[in-house]
Order: sequence, then structure tokens, then C-alpha cells
Amino acid sequence: MSLNDRLRGVFVDALQLDDSVDVENLKYRDIDEWDSVGHMALVAAIEDEFDVEFETEQVIDMSSFKVAVDMLKGLGAGE
Repeated sequence: MSLNDRLRGVFVDALQLDDSVDVENLKYRDIDEWDSVGHMALVAAIEDEFDVEFETEQVIDMSSFKVAVDMLKGLGAGE
């Protein structure tokens, strides 16, 4: 399974999204589920899935699905 597919699954599970949400183009606060509380749940779920730990600045800067992909690639996750 690709990094994008794994991450898409984490977003869907952590934010409890339905199939109508375009996860790959999702940005922070685009939907009610991705508020500050949802963000922390999402970050924790991503860290668990990919066995990584984000720095505080990365947590704050994670503003979209695409940014999360880039961060994970930078950490060597999913390779």
C-alpha cells in the first residue's frame, strides 16, 4: 500500500470522514471534523500509523493532506 493510500485511511479514520470527502485536497478547517481537536487526533493517528514523531512546529504547520505527505516523506516514512 502506498504512503498516500495509508495516509488517506488515517485521515478517514481519525476524522471520521465519509466517502464524499476529497481527502487528498483537504485542508485544515475545510470541514468541521478537522478542527483543533480533530487535528490533534489526526496527528496522533499519523504518528502511530507511520511510527514517526512530529516536532511541535510540524504539528502546527500540518495544514493539508499534501503537507502531511511531504512531512512524512521528509521523515523517511512509507519507503
